[in-house]
Amino acid sequence: MHLFADPEFWVLIAAIIFVALVWKPAGRALGGMLDARANRIAAELEEAHRLRAEAEALLAEYQQKQREAQGDAQAIVAHAKEEAELLAAQAQRDLQQTLERRTRLAEERIEQAEAKAVNEIRATAVDVAIAAAREVIAASLDDTRRAALVDAAITALPQGLR
Repeated sequence: MHLFADPEFWVLIAAIIFVALVWKPAGRALGGMLDARANRIAAELEEAHRLRAEAEALLAEYQQKQREAQGDAQAIVAHAKEEAELLAAQAQRDLQQTLERRTRLAEERIEQAEAKAVNEIRATAVDVAIAAAREVIAASLDDTRRAALVDAAITALPQGLR
């Protein structure tokens, strides 16, 4: 029994008892810390998965909105092209109508100018014919016949003025 008398033996026993007593609460504390850390890491991973799922959902939503916006833009462009074609056709019709109206007005003015020129030529021809007739008559009449014609014209004048 020499072992019980050795102080190193008792130090070893005391160390083992101390370790046994400290190990259980320290193990629990250490295990608790490790469990808490594992829970925190799991929560962070879960949060990361949730954030990733939200980001993917937002990405899909924005891609859908982008496709819709592109469709809307294409529809707007198509509508604008149709409107431009309609406006161009209307402008062409308006231009054609304006040209026809101006052509008609020009033709009417030309006809009026022609009628005026014909009337002026007729008036000039009548004046020339009257002057020629006056000269022919004056050359062929003597004084007595001339006086008789003037008297007859003076007598007919009141009837012509009525």
